[in-house]
Amino acid sequence: MASVKKAKSDASSAISNTSKIPEAAELKQLYRNMLLIRRFEEKAGQLYGMGLIGGFCHLYIGQEAIVTGIQSVQEPQDTVITTYRDHGHMLACGMDAKGVMAELTGREGGYSRGKGGSMHMFSSEAKFYGGHGIVGASASLGTGLAFAHQYQGDKGVAVVYSGDGASNQGQFFECMNMAALWKLPVLYIIENNQYGMGTSTKRHAAGEFYQRGASFGIPGEKVDGSDVLTVQNVARQALDYVRSGNGPYVLEMSTYRFRGHSMSDPGKYRSKEELEKAKAERDPIEKLKALMMKELGMSEEDFNPFEKEIKAIVNESAEFAQQSPEPHPDELWTDILKPVEA
Repeated sequence: MASVKKAKSDASSAISNTSKIPEAAELKQLYRNMLLIRRFEEKAGQLYGMGLIGGFCHLYIGQEAIVTGIQSVQEPQDTVITTYRDHGHMLACGMDAKGVMAELTGREGGYSRGKGGSMHMFSSEAKFYGGHGIVGASASLGTGLAFAHQYQGDKGVAVVYSGDGASNQGQFFECMNMAALWKLPVLYIIENNQYGMGTSTKRHAAGEFYQRGASFGIPGEKVDGSDVLTVQNVARQALDYVRSGNGPYVLEMSTYRFRGHSMSDPGKYRSKEELEKAKAERDPIEKLKALMMKELGMSEEDFNPFEKEIKAIVNESAEFAQQSPEPHPDELWTDILKPVEA
């Protein structure tokens, strides 16, 4: 399980190209976590089609290995922040599927009490500091979280997710400049799913994403984001590097989304053949399943209990969401800044 490409930097020696296959119990947990994200997102897509989810809805299908692998090697004090393709990140952080689905449907039982929807959920208990609809905002806010970790001295790392499009934003580079100057404990994750909305990375990005921090002396690495064990191994070492006081690190996760940019995207900018090839070769769940069948001697039937368990969790989340009441009108006046009286 080796990474795809390594940045040409002295600090890149922090990352090793060797890894070992985890024990059976850990492999099964990784598989279960990715399957939960996949089935949850499929159900969210169904509810959107039924008109039960309004606004924007960006699904994480095809990218499950990234957040699953990284979250599996984080420490409890670490914080997470991401963009609007965020449902999988919430589930990986341990947030309840019922609360996530209820928020998607704008119900009182949601994590933001039905006011945030798909792009604006939050849980300080899970140390998940939101999905954010402003492109590039996660880099700015996440660098602030890293400053907080440094100020508090809690040995935490801010794990900051951005897309390939967001990594072209000026604020992304400004934040890396500050993070490098102050040696902030931040791990920048660029989820390169090959398209910024409908524009191929070949048309909107010059150079390599993992080298975005090179001019600031920030090392980086390009990783096969469809292989959860590769992601886990590289993320473990990158987090150790950052946590040891060496400053920020950049990981470019090469991945592919199997659905459109959002639910309203017909995806006409890519061919059917390209999509089918990606599904056949880059499905992270099928990759791990094949490995488990080879290494653990598991059969197709051995995976049925996972499907049964996850189906029950996802169906329960959908039922909870539909039964949860809509927010009371008084919620319009909560969680907002009020003017100071003279």
